[in-house]
Amino acid sequence: MLKKLSEGQIGDPVDFLNGDWYAEAMNRNLALECVRVTEAAALSAARWVGKGKEREADEAAVNAMRKTLENIRIRGRVVIGEGERDEAPMLYIGEAVGSGEGPEVDVAVDPLEGTTITAQGRYNAMAVLAIANKGEFLNAPDTYMEKIAVGPDAKGAIDLTQTPTQNLKNIAKAKKTSVSELTAIILNRDRHQDLITEVRSAGARIRLIQDGDISAALATCWPDRGVDVLMGIGGAPEGVLAAAALRCVGGEIQGRLAFRNEEEKQRAFQMGIRELDKIYRTEELAGGDVTFAATGVTNGDFLQGVRFFPGGAETHSIVMRSTTGTLRYLRVTHNFNVKPLVF
Repeated sequence: MLKKLSEGQIGDPVDFLNGDWYAEAMNRNLALECVRVTEAAALSAARWVGKGKEREADEAAVNAMRKTLENIRIRGRVVIGEGERDEAPMLYIGEAVGSGEGPEVDVAVDPLEGTTITAQGRYNAMAVLAIANKGEFLNAPDTYMEKIAVGPDAKGAIDLTQTPTQNLKNIAKAKKTSVSELTAIILNRDRHQDLITEVRSAGARIRLIQDGDISAALATCWPDRGVDVLMGIGGAPEGVLAAAALRCVGGEIQGRLAFRNEEEKQRAFQMGIRELDKIYRTEELAGGDVTFAATGVTNGDFLQGVRFFPGGAETHSIVMRSTTGTLRYLRVTHNFNVKPLVF
């Protein structure tokens, strides 16, 4: 018996035995359309790699992502974006995106994760997009979030109410190793000096990064990346996007909003957040059927950056779905003689 998607749903779990081939085909098509969006943003931002122009690189990615989203058959609303409407001219929180037809979805974007990385020509910049059924993403304010994230082999071992030292011990136990063999990835910020001191005192190694905590959270899910846990305070919107990605690969993240002032608390209240000190689990940050896509802008831990050549470019992307657990890596050649880069 063919199952029918209700209006406003991305889809149900794969169930070919019950004949749900049409819904699954639509979901696969939507996942690949998401990659087209991140490819466009990455190609446009990559023009600015190493040129020291953060604003120009970010604007290029935003323009390309928004323009490409117009052709995707969704009725989307940005819940994680470039900021409030008065701060961001495009892809602002609450902005309607998509063709205006198709499923009603939440859209979370980071058109250029790593604007400074891109401007300086360093590693791990990428364009990121995630979608879920309406109401499934936390409508996070543009503030900070205290986070801890691990891969599947340490799922269930983390607790944001415990100290970093105790979390490291629990992670080591889950991974059947010692704390001295663990590596924590932490943003290199002054606010993390006490955290860095405690992690080192516990005996673990640290990899300090300048930016890019979405890719850092994902790195915990691949043993060959040499990262066991993400710790520290970063952007709340990035926490939601990291949760979307981790949902697809079986990892775990916990987050607690870290407000910098009363104005941010008031903004969060206006966005519907009532428990200001609540610890959010993975599915509270990104629930339901989630699709996550990313395209490398510069070379990184698990995606190569854009490589230009005469008349075209090559991109490397990943697209993942929480329902099926499928990961697809796409290496794509773009022919600008046939389809020019116009963003």
